[in-house]
Amino acid sequence: MSACRFTRVTEFKGAIFHCTEPNRLKNFHWSWILTNRKPLVLEGIDLGACTSRWTVDYLSQVGGRKEVKIHVAAVAQMDFISKNFVYRTLPFDKLVQRAAEEKHKEFFISEDEKYYLRSLGEDPRKDVADIRKQFPLLEGDIKFPQFFKEEQFFSSVFRISSPGLQLWTHYDVMDNFLIQVTGKKRVVLFSPRDAQYLYLSGTKSEVLNIDNPDLAKYPLFSKARWYECSLKAGDVLFIPALWFHNVISEEFGVGVNVFWKHLPSECYDKTDTYGNKDPTAASRAAQILDRALKTLAELPEEYRDFYARRMVLHIQDKAYSKNFE
Repeated sequence: MSACRFTRVTEFKGAIFHCTEPNRLKNFHWSWILTNRKPLVLEGIDLGACTSRWTVDYLSQVGGRKEVKIHVAAVAQMDFISKNFVYRTLPFDKLVQRAAEEKHKEFFISEDEKYYLRSLGEDPRKDVADIRKQFPLLEGDIKFPQFFKEEQFFSSVFRISSPGLQLWTHYDVMDNFLIQVTGKKRVVLFSPRDAQYLYLSGTKSEVLNIDNPDLAKYPLFSKARWYECSLKAGDVLFIPALWFHNVISEEFGVGVNVFWKHLPSECYDKTDTYGNKDPTAASRAAQILDRALKTLAELPEEYRDFYARRMVLHIQDKAYSKNFE
C-alpha cells in the first residue's frame, strides 16, 4: 500500500487519495469509498495522453468540424430554471477556439459571451452521450478509471467551458467521475440531506450566487453544509448520486463525466438518455404524494394543516435514514 497515500484536507470536508497505482487504490480503498459514499478527489490516476495532448490546437484539429449544440450565455452564472442562455450550433473546432477566448470577434450575443458544451448522443432522444462514439478520434487519448463493472457504464459526457462559467447547482441520480482533463475548476458540493435548504425546482437549486446568496429571499440556504474542492488537470472527482454540485471553470477547461449505474438497471427510467430522471420508484412515490395532497385539499385549512403535519411525521418515522450524518 506504500504507493497510495490517504490524506485529509481542510478546504474539502472529505478526503484526497494520492495514488500512482490505480489497481492498488481499487483493491484496497474502493470498497471504502462506495460504503462511505462521500465526494472524493482522486489524484495520480492514469488517464492516458489526454491531459498533455488536449490543447486548443489539437482538439480543433482532431475534433474537426462536426456540428455541436452548445449553450451560449451573456453572463457567467448560468440558470437552467429561467433559461438565461440560448442554444446555438457551431463546428466543434470553432467552439473550442471561441471557448478559449476571453473576448470574441465573432459572437452570437456579446463579445464576452460564455460557451458551454455538454455532448449529446447522435439522437439525444434515444442515444446516451459517449465520447468514444461521438468523438472516436479522441477515444485513444483517454482512459476511464475502472472502478465499476463495464455493464454498469451509462455514459461519458464531453464538457468544454469558457473561463469563468458557472453551472447551476444540481444533483444527478447516478454516481459519476468528473475527470478534469485540462484547466482548473472549483466545485462546491452539498449533502443530499441538505436538500431542504437549497430551494429546489426539480433537480436544480434556485440559488445561483452561492458565494453571495440573497438570504432575504433564501434564508434557509445559510444552513446548508458547504463542501469545496479545487480540481487541476489530471484530477478526478467522485460525485456520489444525489450529491448537489456547483461547478465554476476558473479557466478554459475540458472535462469528461463518466456516469455509471450504482443501482440495479431496472431501478432507472429506460427512456432517460441524460441520466437525470429520478429512479422509477421515486417518481411513482412523487405521483402518489401529489394525489394525496390533492385529496387533503378537500379539507378545511385547519384540518388540512393538521393531517399534512401528521403525514410528514409518518414519512420521517418510516423513511428517513439514521445511517447518515
